[in-house]
Amino acid sequence: MVNQRTKKRLKILFIWVGAILITLLAAFYQRITGPTYPKKVKTDVYGHKFNLSLPTSYSSSKDCEVFLPVRDDNIKAKLVYRKYPTNDKWDTVSFIYAPGGLAATLPKQSAAGKLEYYVLFKAYGKTISATKQQPVIIRYKDDVPAWALVPHVILIFLAMLLSNTAGLMAFFKFEKARLYSLITFILLLLGGMILGPIIQKYAFGDFWTGVPFGWDLTDNKTLIAFLAWVVALLANRRKFRPGYIIAAALITLIIFSIPHSMFGSELNHATGTVTTGN
Repeated sequence: MVNQRTKKRLKILFIWVGAILITLLAAFYQRITGPTYPKKVKTDVYGHKFNLSLPTSYSSSKDCEVFLPVRDDNIKAKLVYRKYPTNDKWDTVSFIYAPGGLAATLPKQSAAGKLEYYVLFKAYGKTISATKQQPVIIRYKDDVPAWALVPHVILIFLAMLLSNTAGLMAFFKFEKARLYSLITFILLLLGGMILGPIIQKYAFGDFWTGVPFGWDLTDNKTLIAFLAWVVALLANRRKFRPGYIIAAALITLIIFSIPHSMFGSELNHATGTVTTGN
């Protein structure tokens, strides 16, 4: 028979494996659904099928290359773009031959500046549009130094992992969930509430664009997660109350599954000011 100590070890193993899987799945989902993830487009140009990966985020320090894996000399392409959101006239630039395909560049923009663009293919005297009905939107940002970005990413990932661990431990009534709650709080404080605003300042010029100054979803969801763990810690200060920890873990999982950078900073081309919540 399996003794109590073995059962406890199996539960702890299950908790850690479960926490790792949940964290990886949430991080993957957030990554592929976010507005900074390259837009994947499948297109058919007269029997030639292409899988395009069109950039949606880029550095404001240089022009952005758009690459098409097209090797057929009979297929030409043009890149059509304009500032977003505006009613400006569309500009057009032709793709040129590059190693492995065709390449064209979008002009660099100021931090939080956006362009909308689509691709036109021309083959055998006919033109086919890719994403013209729903142009791709790309946002530019200033470069963030690695000393701030790398620890931020690591700390936020660890906070998600420890949050899930604390929630599962609380579910199985392990009082050690209180310790993991404290560690989660510290990781969110350092990675989200301290390094997060520093990155925001480098990238878009403002430390904080969440409530009460704006509706930046990344800032606001970090604040909600942080406050959820403040409540959980206070509720468990003298007595083990697993329900608060489970609730905080669920809140953190839900909000960190929301795509990153939604409703973020956007340059108003007419006024030259940066707004959030669009």
